[in-house]
Amino acid sequence: MRRLTGATALAVVIGMGVVQLAGPARAQETSERRIPEYKLGSGDKIRVLTYGEPELSGEFFVSGDGKVSMPLIGDISSMGLTVPEFQAKVTAALKQGYLKDPKVSVEVLTYRPFYIMGEVKSPGTFPYTNGLTVMNAVATAGGFTYRANEHKVEIRRADTADWVTYRLDPTTPVAPGDTIKIDERLF
Repeated sequence: MRRLTGATALAVVIGMGVVQLAGPARAQETSERRIPEYKLGSGDKIRVLTYGEPELSGEFFVSGDGKVSMPLIGDISSMGLTVPEFQAKVTAALKQGYLKDPKVSVEVLTYRPFYIMGEVKSPGTFPYTNGLTVMNAVATAGGFTYRANEHKVEIRRADTADWVTYRLDPTTPVAPGDTIKIDERLF
């Protein structure tokens, strides 16, 4: 039987510890949150501008099934696409027998709301604004209750089932569709 060196044994112990900590029921913990590029989803309101074609331009909602109903080209699937990807999809659809060289611009006018629950004075659903942080979200919900843990926050992205715990600081960002949970502090 082979003996493990100190470094190898430490790596095995650390590896076993990670396996024990990682699990769907346990929230992951990290200090800094990075938000990936925004993807369109149900409830977003977008503006599509087609240069020189005002009848093909306008404001549209992403439906519950993730489609945008547009004049001439019909329903275009947008669920899970970034704004540039959706813009390219509309441009390609307009090129198929409708316009020779369409110039299309897409922007998000209204994002999906965010949700906040737990130890805040008015939990609920609130409109998302660009640059929203957890501290802004707490302020929007009326502030912390006297029992709130003001050092940690749990956030679940709209497209995942996992809660991730972050150190609560003024710059922790919130994404559209996020659910924020402020836990009760331990005495």
